[in-house]
Order: sequence, then C-alpha cells, then structure tokens
Amino acid sequence: MGATLSPRLREIVDALPLSPGMRVLEIGCGTGAAAREIARRSEGVSVLAIDRSPRAIARTIGRSQPGIAAGTLSYRQAAIEVFDLAEDEQRFDLAFAVRVGALDGRHPELADRALARICAALKPSGILIVDGGDPLSRAALVSGLGKD
Repeated sequence: MGATLSPRLREIVDALPLSPGMRVLEIGCGTGAAAREIARRSEGVSVLAIDRSPRAIARTIGRSQPGIAAGTLSYRQAAIEVFDLAEDEQRFDLAFAVRVGALDGRHPELADRALARICAALKPSGILIVDGGDPLSRAALVSGLGKD
C-alpha cells in the first residue's frame, strides 16, 4: 500500500486525537503515508490529504488506491493558504500539519492566510495540530478567523 511510516511520523499519528467517524484534513501530505495509516487504523474516519505539489499528489494517489476505492481516503493538489472546501464538502473535525512552512514559522508571510483557510474548513469545535510540540502541539485558532 505504499511507503511505511518513519518512527517520527508514527509518533505523530499515534498522538493524534482520532475517534470513529471523524473527518480529518492532512495539510502537506507528501507521500501520503500518514493519511493511509490513519485511514487503516481508524474505523469510520475519512481523510482528505492535500499538498501543494502536483507530483507528490500524483505519486500518493498511485500508492493509495485501496483507501481511495474504500472511500476512506481522498487527495487534492492545493496549498493551504488558498484551500477551499468543495461546495458539497463537510467541514473537518481535525486538521494536522507536519513540516508545513506556512504553519511552522518558515514562511510567516503565509501564516494568516493559511490559518484563515483552516478555520473555514474546520467545524466550530475543530482542532488544528501542528508538528513542533512533543511530538505535536495544538495550535490556537482565533474565533472568527477565516469567516467571510
């Protein structure tokens, strides 16, 4: 089914507060290994994984056919700072990002736009988790950010 998880990525997936029936948004999915693992181990969870790289998305789709066919995984080429839900798409319970420059301080000029798009994609009770804690940290979301 594709690449196995590195020890670091396994630690991150293990730390996510997953529960049955959740909708999860992975921001910056790269190879898609984390999204596949979440879909494999979490009953009733659906994962949309995005990445700004068309090449990464194409490779990931090729490695993820069983999950895509089962309806637990989907992928989209998009940068988080311009990400929009599809018209008929439900909001997410959880979003997480591992080494995403707009969220980890490497590209601070993108942070406000990225957070606004994440807030618009999450349910009001949704959680954003960003790599950088031990192993993860819950990001503070400002009420009203991302509302049009």
